[in-house]
Amino acid sequence: MGEMGYSPANRIECVMNERGEAETPTVGESSSGVTPLRHVSVLMEATLAGLDPQPGEIWLDATVGAGGHSLRIAQAIAPTGRLIGIDQDERMLAGAKPRLAGLPVSLYIANFDQFPAVLERAGVSAVDGVLADLGFCSDQLDSAERGLSFRQDGPLDMRLSAELGETAADLVARLDERALADLFWEYGEERHSRRIARRIVERRTTTPIRTTSALADLVRSCVPRERRDHGRGGAGLDPATRVFQALRIAVNDELGALERLLAELPRWVKPGGRVGIISFHSLEDRRVKQAFRNGEIWQERTRKPIQADDAEMRQNSRSRSAKLRVAMRQPADSPG
Repeated sequence: MGEMGYSPANRIECVMNERGEAETPTVGESSSGVTPLRHVSVLMEATLAGLDPQPGEIWLDATVGAGGHSLRIAQAIAPTGRLIGIDQDERMLAGAKPRLAGLPVSLYIANFDQFPAVLERAGVSAVDGVLADLGFCSDQLDSAERGLSFRQDGPLDMRLSAELGETAADLVARLDERALADLFWEYGEERHSRRIARRIVERRTTTPIRTTSALADLVRSCVPRERRDHGRGGAGLDPATRVFQALRIAVNDELGALERLLAELPRWVKPGGRVGIISFHSLEDRRVKQAFRNGEIWQERTRKPIQADDAEMRQNSRSRSAKLRVAMRQPADSPG
């Protein structure tokens, strides 16, 4: 895709030091505390088994979110280890801080592709392991004001950080029909991309598309019921799913950030170190798979991605699209 107007947020701020003590208040905090996060981390036991964090190790959680994975890793490496956690969503860090207080955890506001700068600021030259969960927390998806989900009516925003540039509504209003169709196809693999793009351009000439429900209803009207997709586990896939995914990826430069993360990891992971990445759609998983197939750098520990079993999908429906891949950094004396 061409330039979508993404403006990277360069802010890096420490909000919890390595002793698990709060440094600065985060958005969402007050004297009465924060609202507890409801998110349930996906593939928890499989992730811990694959990564095998050990006492005394140094770890990076590149996507802290609600802090579920961070908590388990920090507990495994305590008391002499250290976890550096980052997330660009300040409100999520506000909710994660109480869970991680008192553990050897330092938290930073930053996007995951900024992890080299975060590690340098933390005084860390290499890590024993990295986890990146590329999905969204339930609290993010269920927040109408963020505009991430078509299940909640709200402004068509989709930015994970207020410091980012254009909103999804801006892109829908600005891009021409061909650019919209290309975006929906390349980032959403939407088969009806041209029809949807044409309908958007027609609609916006008379009525601006500014809310999630307005866009979702328009997309649904373009996809005949008999031609709709069905997801894993028998769940029907809402016709708006792929269009919302495409816009969210463009607004937050998600694939660009993932590619930068994958490119930098070999420089920061110690020989024998483990990396686990949880992806939620084929565009992400394809990039992770290709990176881990480089035998000179990585030794795959999961030739095929690990997915949620039926029990987890029943407990947490959002786990049905999660895929975990784990790789180990080749030892220094490995022939590759």
